[in-house]
Amino acid sequence: MEAGPVPAAVLLPLFLRNNDYHLLFTKRTGHLLHHGGEISFPGGALNPEEEPEQGALRETWEEVGIHPSHVEILGALDDFYSIHHYLVTPLVGVIPGDYPYAINPDEIDRLIEAPVAHFLDPTVLRMEPRQWQGESLMLRHYDFRGDDIWGLTAAILAQFLEIVFDGKLE
Repeated sequence: MEAGPVPAAVLLPLFLRNNDYHLLFTKRTGHLLHHGGEISFPGGALNPEEEPEQGALRETWEEVGIHPSHVEILGALDDFYSIHHYLVTPLVGVIPGDYPYAINPDEIDRLIEAPVAHFLDPTVLRMEPRQWQGESLMLRHYDFRGDDIWGLTAAILAQFLEIVFDGKLE
């Protein structure tokens, strides 16, 4: 019997700065075994018996130094099944606008603070075909100042934009 997907969770850290909502992304260090050099939200695999909210907050604390007590969880998006056999629960949480991050250099190369409105501009999104295990997929790629946000992170971001902003800011 094949084992089920690995439970995981990520946090979409949302904050207000200069009257604009922003999201916090991480650029993972290049030497990591999985997803090295990629842009992601803080998060990772859950510990045994850990709920998604606990895991997302723990991983965010470990990776970028945002204390769990400084995050107000707004809710969860739909679970996403990754091509690497993870079942990822994305949680949206509000953090203070000028947080004194403490980056874990073993996991995180740098942080990216991006205004949410940037991703509502259709010119920053491109769709690209990709082959995976004999299947043709269309993957989203969001450009932010030369950084390519794609794959699962882009899919989670797209759902966030659709649900929260109906794809546009008023």
